[in-house]
Parts: sequence; structure tokens; C-alpha cells
Amino acid sequence: MTAIAKKTPTGKDAGSVEVPEAIFGVEPNVAVMHQVVNAQLAAARAGTHSTKTRAEVAGGGAKPWRQKGTGRARQGSIRAPHWRGGGIAHGPKPRSHEQRTPKKMKRLALVSALSDRAAEAKVLVVERWDWETPRTKDAIGALEALGLRSAGRRPDRVLLVLGRTDDVAWRSFRNLGERVQIILPDELNAYDVLVNDWLVFTGATLAVTIARLTPEPSEGVSE
Repeated sequence: MTAIAKKTPTGKDAGSVEVPEAIFGVEPNVAVMHQVVNAQLAAARAGTHSTKTRAEVAGGGAKPWRQKGTGRARQGSIRAPHWRGGGIAHGPKPRSHEQRTPKKMKRLALVSALSDRAAEAKVLVVERWDWETPRTKDAIGALEALGLRSAGRRPDRVLLVLGRTDDVAWRSFRNLGERVQIILPDELNAYDVLVNDWLVFTGATLAVTIARLTPEPSEGVSE
């Protein structure tokens, strides 16, 4: 088992949490993480890029000059690709950039990312965010108390894993800009873990994450 530090929202130590070695203590597979992250970024592309072929460019229906007798090269249309303002040959067209990524590969990439952050002691557990009303000031104070937002320097990027019922915490943290990202436990992925410096779970979302990444007895997990 691997131990993860547990703290209160005020920054006080509350012991540690034992987590499975198979999820937070494996040797990170860099090649798989690279492939899965590339696939995620590719899938996020809109794929709406488009250029016009010579058939789609307006004009050019008439032959610019007669075939013979002018001393110039023969031309059939001023919208051919080698003409300025002509169509584009072999240009991009709308398409999907999605790459097929096996489920086991996604799991291994996420486990590798979690293990990498755990090895650097960049994973924290806060049992619960026990605020009664949403206040951005409380969220900033909590990050400072946890050592994730120090004055006088650029704050680290923090990934908060919150449950659907953590409405007060969600509304407290959501206005802190791009340096603080909120995600549901069932949406946790390798890219978001790797792009952030810190990973903060609640007790409930940690349990959901472990249950999600623990393979069924009939499943084989290749690492």
C-alpha cells in the first residue's frame, strides 16, 4: 500500500490514507502516457479546417486564352491550383482527428500519471470541504493553508476532484481562474493529472477513483 497525506481545509495534518500500490505506486509508463495524451489532444481538435478545390472556387469557367498562337503556355482555367486565387490541391478538409485508444491503455496512462504525482508527494486528501456557504475568499484561504497558493510567486496549478454533491466547494473554487481546475472523479484522465502540479481529492472522490480503477477479477491488467 502507498500512503497519501491527509489534511483539513485549514491545512492541519490529519494523518494519511492508505491507497492501493497498483493505482498510486506503479512505475509510470511514459510511452503510454505520451500516446494517450496525444490522442486526447487530437480528439479535442475541431477538425473544421477547410480549403476550396478548383471546382469550388468561383469563376474560371472560360478558357483564359486560345489554345494555340499566343506564345504562352496552354491554360484551361484561371482557377487551377497553380494560379493565384485558384483552388488548393490536396488541401485540408473537415474530418475527425480522433484516434482509437484501448480502454486498458487509458487506464494504464491514468494510473501512471497518478503514481507519478504520488511519487512527488503532490497528491493530497481533504476529507471534506465543510463550508456552509460558497465563498471564493474561503477557497483562496484553503489553498494557501494547504501550501498550494503562496503569496509572492505564481501559484501552482491545482486539480480538484469534487463530487456532484460538493456544490458549495464547487461554487467556491470555480472563480479562481485557469490555475485551479475542477473535475469529477469519473472524468479524471491522464492529461488533466499531468498538466496540473497538485491533485486534491476528498475522501469520497478518492474512494470513487480507486473503485473505478480497480479491475474486475475477470479482467487482466497489462502494465
